[in-house]
Amino acid sequence: MNGPFVPIEDLSKHFSVSVSTIRAWVRQGHIPKNTYIKVGNTYRFSVADVSSALTNQHDDNVSLLGISNSPEAVMADGLEAQADAGIPDDHWSKEITADEDF
Repeated sequence: MNGPFVPIEDLSKHFSVSVSTIRAWVRQGHIPKNTYIKVGNTYRFSVADVSSALTNQHDDNVSLLGISNSPEAVMADGLEAQADAGIPDDHWSKEITADEDF
């Protein structure tokens, strides 16, 4: 565990989410037990460890799902969706004029 431990309110401000969201993340296991200490009903979190755990978890989920955010992958996904919808390739190059209905 790294760094100082902060109350749940400080952690929620750091991530710009509500305290309820932090509590839900703890219950759901998104924030691992090794990133905080609990004394009674009080939690203290290591911001660096929580941040690292959430970032690694996101990377793991993305790689497990085969999702890529590269420009090529985004373009390929868009073209595939366009083909699935039956939209011709030249549809997007058509010039729209003011008197046409959308």
